[in-house]
Amino acid sequence: MAIIRFVMLLAIVVWVGGIIFFAFVLAPTVFHPGILPSRQLAGAIVSRSLGILHWMGLTCGLVFAATSILDSQITTGMADVFAARNLLVYAMIVLTLISMFAISTRMLALRNEMAVIDDVPHDDPRRVEFNRLHVWSTRLESAVLILGLAVVYLTSRRLS
Repeated sequence: MAIIRFVMLLAIVVWVGGIIFFAFVLAPTVFHPGILPSRQLAGAIVSRSLGILHWMGLTCGLVFAATSILDSQITTGMADVFAARNLLVYAMIVLTLISMFAISTRMLALRNEMAVIDDVPHDDPRRVEFNRLHVWSTRLESAVLILGLAVVYLTSRRLS
């Protein structure tokens, strides 16, 4: 069914495209000097946008998994829940959940504690922890992007 494959491909492309836009366009733009009046405002925009991206990604991941399983059921007569593309999407979902609930929520709490993060000394334990979590957030998003690119490759190869 062409419509199922279209929705499957659209779901992963929207997720991966969203990550690429966020990482290479939105974040660098709002943190570029002179674009916004403060880094605090840039951080608020990035934080809010990342939250939306996470929910969008989870939705796309679930849609991809459901349509991928349905497509394999129609194509082969067997629902291939453990196909490589599905396992990668499951990993993407897990990493996104970790980023949302273990990393981002803690970063937001620390940011709220510090009020204006740029006014807090670099050796303040809250800022050190915030920076450490930011590194992990970036690593998780990078991992989701790499896995997503692999899913796009596997899916396009399967559809050709």
